Amino acid sequence: MREIRFDDMHLFVRVADLGALSAVARERDVPVSQVSRTLARIEKACGARLLHRSTHGLALTAEGQTFLDYCRRITGTLDELEGEFASHSGQPAGWVRVACSAVVAEHLLIPSLESLQQAHPLLRVELLVDDRLADMVQGGIDIAIRTGTPPTDTVVARPLGTLARGLYATPGYLRAHGVPAQPDDLHGHRLITNSAVTVLNHWPFRNNGVPQMLAADGHWRSGSTAVTARMALQGLGIARLATLVAEPLVRQGLLAPVLAHCVDLQPSPLQAITLTRRHRLPKIQACIDHWAQWFADHDCRA
Repeated sequence: MREIRFDDMHLFVRVADLGALSAVARERDVPVSQVSRTLARIEKACGARLLHRSTHGLALTAEGQTFLDYCRRITGTLDELEGEFASHSGQPAGWVRVACSAVVAEHLLIPSLESLQQAHPLLRVELLVDDRLADMVQGGIDIAIRTGTPPTDTVVARPLGTLARGLYATPGYLRAHGVPAQPDDLHGHRLITNSAVTVLNHWPFRNNGVPQMLAADGHWRSGSTAVTARMALQGLGIARLATLVAEPLVRQGLLAPVLAHCVDLQPSPLQAITLTRRHRLPKIQACIDHWAQWFADHDCRA
């Protein structure tokens, strides 16, 4: 077992999490053959087959599951040790993988990165931008910036701000197609919907204090909130957009609110989500502390 290195254990954990050698190779930017050779060397050192390989993918053997359990414990301890030394040196360091939507990346995180670099010059941030919720374990994600309620009790959530959504279209579209006076009028309009997060297509209203929900049937749709906003700016129809994106465009005269008197903005908490076993790592805490302060300073309650 002396031939097994700490990095071998990290690699084996990622193979088990991702379930494909090619995925681990892409993550490490190395050839698949290199990952395969490393696994063969690990199995030889253990004197046991750890993985079954088939056309359907990879499956752990009983010995592989035992080895994985030890690897998780050891690599987790190494992460904690890294954190201890970083905290003593006062310099959080290393890569932090952050999952977020395109809207959060463009309008909140990217503007904050320069000040994060100035505060913590040894930190490196990788943004994984996708409107779909990412699997933090499978994706090797350190922090996920999400709205709503955390999905499980295996994560820790820290509030950063709020995110609200309203309906918007260009003035040109509204001149050409008319201004809706009530939610039911939307059935006669071109609507722009989200194909990645379908819950965003349930458009909420309040008519005289009574909740009402419209299931938006898109004339156009996209899996990206950023593309949805761009389609609205092109005058293609009415879209439900984050107010932090839309309101500056309203002030510029590029968009106009739709049904503002009865749209329920439903502000949702925007949170930094971390896995319970990793949330105390200094590099993760440093990022979250910075963003909590940055969001507060910039009044990110849109």
